[in-house]
Amino acid sequence: MGKQRMTDNWERMKAQILSTWGDLDESEMKKARGNLGQMVNLIHSQTGEDRQVIMRKMSAFL
Repeated sequence: MGKQRMTDNWERMKAQILSTWGDLDESEMKKARGNLGQMVNLIHSQTGEDRQVIMRKMSAFL
């Protein structure tokens, strides 16, 4: 049950990230899965958006 819930949460989060930052590469997202800092750095490196802004947007997903 726990593993399925984690998978469901990741799929939901991934969908929200892709709808907000659609130009991200899914294979890169898989590498950052479960690591918020890596995900923020990935989004920042792909978009140039400020890290604090990214964190605020991602906080809204949770």
